[in-house]
Amino acid sequence: MTAEKPKAKPKNYVLLTGRDDAAFCQRVSDRMDEGYELYGSPALSFNWRKLQPWVSQALVLKKKSKKK
Repeated sequence: MTAEKPKAKPKNYVLLTGRDDAAFCQRVSDRMDEGYELYGSPALSFNWRKLQPWVSQALVLKKKSKKK
């Protein structure tokens, strides 16, 4: 019998980076499905060694409203 590891507490802020491709868009979408929302605009730069665009996107965990 294997003991289950407790789930790690999600971080309040994440910065995703990677090639500008469908896989990166999926990573952002997956985080949004987990309760994150976009924070600011994406940043785009160019990796001259690999001759490809490189993007980053910040996301923050949505705050749950406190019930009164």
